[in-house]
Amino acid sequence: MSGFDDMIRSAAPGGNIGKPLMLALGALLASGALFRASGAGQTANVPTQPTSDDGAGSVLGGLGGLLKKLEQGGLGDAANSWIGSGQNQSVSPGQLGSALGPSIIKTLSQKSGLSEEDITKQLSQILPGLVDKLTPNGRVPTATELSQKM
Repeated sequence: MSGFDDMIRSAAPGGNIGKPLMLALGALLASGALFRASGAGQTANVPTQPTSDDGAGSVLGGLGGLLKKLEQGGLGDAANSWIGSGQNQSVSPGQLGSALGPSIIKTLSQKSGLSEEDITKQLSQILPGLVDKLTPNGRVPTATELSQKM
């Protein structure tokens, strides 16, 4: 998994990323359960079954779930800019927190030990570059393509 760690580090401004944020990013992308987590009795409207070749609990399933969650949260244009070949649009910590929802942010905070404010701040800086690196061909990669990066 060091290839994935290197990819995350290269997406961070200055290449400097701490272990707590690495834990949060790993949880965000590798745990499909985050996108099925319920908060206040409501379940996120993200499919719980993997599509074609993205397995539940895989980075690919997590990437697809993340992109869907961002789209549903009003950040579809920004997320599409990260996937596409043009300039990556930035998102504010508040926008990202709203799009992901309080349940996911709280879970990431608990897993990483970072405050919810720090999580949204750091993720808003790193996610555009990370999604860009995970989608070099302007689309979500297949499981085979992604495994070659790991």
